[in-house]
Amino acid sequence: MSLDRLTFAMNSAELELPSGRIGLFGALMADGLGPFKPADVEVIQTFYPEYQAWEKRVTTTTHLNGAYEAVVVTLPRAKDLAQQRIAQAEEAASGGLVIVTGAKTDGIDPIAKALKGKVTLEGNVSKAHGRCLWFKATGALSDWLTLDMSANAEGDMTAPGVFSAAKSDPASRALAAALPNTIKGRVADLGAGWGWLSREILKRDKVRELHLVEADLTALTCAKVNADDPRAQYHWDDATRWQAPAPLDAVIMNPPFHTSRKGEPALGQAFITNAARLLSTSGQLWMVANRHLPYETVLQDRFREVSEIAGDTKFKILHATRPVQRTRTGR
Repeated sequence: MSLDRLTFAMNSAELELPSGRIGLFGALMADGLGPFKPADVEVIQTFYPEYQAWEKRVTTTTHLNGAYEAVVVTLPRAKDLAQQRIAQAEEAASGGLVIVTGAKTDGIDPIAKALKGKVTLEGNVSKAHGRCLWFKATGALSDWLTLDMSANAEGDMTAPGVFSAAKSDPASRALAAALPNTIKGRVADLGAGWGWLSREILKRDKVRELHLVEADLTALTCAKVNADDPRAQYHWDDATRWQAPAPLDAVIMNPPFHTSRKGEPALGQAFITNAARLLSTSGQLWMVANRHLPYETVLQDRFREVSEIAGDTKFKILHATRPVQRTRTGR
């Protein structure tokens, strides 16, 4: 949908793209390439499932590389991340064009208002409940550039756009409080985020190795600082598909339940399915979920024993043992 707005701007003769190297910053596979040919663009993407999908089709990287004639920014939802990416795009397209496209629900209107006070917009079109706007990169947004990571209120290193950047997530805190001290052996934290829960797991001396699996490269980079431990192994990967090097003794997780504003219980259910596959026959799963999420059915399908061991009106802490062993194709 984002690139549909750009195509509309081009077709209405208001936007003329320069020839040369063009970066698509945060582009989503669901939006396709719009007016671009694969050979003309480079996708910049730090979310692993999107990166993996794009790299089969076009040149894909995790960071802006050198100079571009134009950079198209697909607006992320977090305002601080949006400002940072637009400023990074301006820096990488020095003298060229910066194009920002996004939905109203993702904050394009306040971003447009903020930009008007800093740059001269060359064009601004509305389409499909959103906007596409563009301006020349002149270095006017340097104050929007922030540190890659900085300490939050609790002293942990986080970065713009990562989940629960300001402080540790209350669901993770509830899960950590319910975990037994007897956890040991090979363990994974699926969807490890910036590492708060992983650090709590690593306080248990009998944990021999801990695999931190996280799709957001920025969050995983923070986790390497916050959960720095010789037993820790860091994996930029899709937690619903990651394969452990050996069967695990425990999986502990606070899975996300959305990738957009709309809740997607299927995402957490996919975490559970993969956790069961990763565990040894005697392995155990501990997880936290919002009270309303329908996870019990898939848990009972994938494990022989399931119980709620703690919780309140907001969260439930679930424990599952004796995973049903299935082949990957039988998931």
